[in-house]
Amino acid sequence: MNLFIIDLEATCHQKNPPRNFFSEIIEIGGVIFDTQTHSIVKEYQQFVQPVLFPILSEFCTELTSISQEQVDQGISFVDAIPNLKKLSSKYQTIFCSWGHYDRKQLKQQCQRFHVDYPFSTKHINLKEAHSDFYQVRKMGMKGAMYHLKLELEGTHHRGMDDARNISKIVKQMLTDGWSWEDSIQQYLA
Repeated sequence: MNLFIIDLEATCHQKNPPRNFFSEIIEIGGVIFDTQTHSIVKEYQQFVQPVLFPILSEFCTELTSISQEQVDQGISFVDAIPNLKKLSSKYQTIFCSWGHYDRKQLKQQCQRFHVDYPFSTKHINLKEAHSDFYQVRKMGMKGAMYHLKLELEGTHHRGMDDARNISKIVKQMLTDGWSWEDSIQQYLA
């Protein structure tokens, strides 16, 4: 079985967001991780154009290092979702993320834009899995990497780089005896 480890970046404001602000995905970073070989077999990275609040805040640009130009050249959210569904089907994956934010954000945005959610109802919260497996408090991805003495690569808060770093955590967990099957959670619509 393959895990589809996804990390999303979304529009954000440090304080005082515009009236009726809705956070929109601006980058999808993902890796297909083979649980047998403990390796990445496919990567997916895509910038996505926000439509409700198309101008990135200065805070968002500083946090993510994603530029206005990159999202302006991205594809629509509606066009990005079939790519996720196609990859998930082709590689027979289970959707995984560090925490519940990415699953919830994706689900909310699919509902808001009337797009079918691209994954099954199964999900692995890798933050909870890490905490449960090592019997430690829940921590951010960066903290988990420090805990496991793994080197952070790339830029933190960039979808593709974070997905790669999360896969390093997963590889270490599997090496240490973690069973991904025990961490699958089922969510109803």
